[in-house]
Amino acid sequence: MNLSFLDKWRRHTGASGSVPLAESVRADPESVVELLSECELLRDQAATAGVELDDSARSLEELDQLQPVWRDDPEVLPWLGNDAGLYLGTVLVRTVRGAVWHVWPDGQPVVRLASGRELDVVAAGHAWADDGAPELSQVYAEVAEG
Repeated sequence: MNLSFLDKWRRHTGASGSVPLAESVRADPESVVELLSECELLRDQAATAGVELDDSARSLEELDQLQPVWRDDPEVLPWLGNDAGLYLGTVLVRTVRGAVWHVWPDGQPVVRLASGRELDVVAAGHAWADDGAPELSQVYAEVAEG
């Protein structure tokens, strides 16, 4: 996987301490999209349950049907919530016209819709992982309708 923004980040971090994610998004948005879509823990959990995450709205519905076994593991829960949010964002960016990744000044990745509305998908992922609500497919449907 060629992630050119990582090379730029590595060059700059030695000299100045850090390069904001926002700068990386501007410099190489496709590589950042690829990185944010990895969601390895969520993909492993889904695969174990026989669910293929193909970056489609249908896969969000299938995730909503999983038994939430991760809730029993306080070590896994926050990571899985983060992955669920990034996966939701990935599906939105890849399937909703005008949806793009955007980074808040604090480094939080969000999805900016064509209307200008910004959706904190990571917060939605954590809510889903913690409580099952709102369902990921419900969040997607609400955004895709608008």
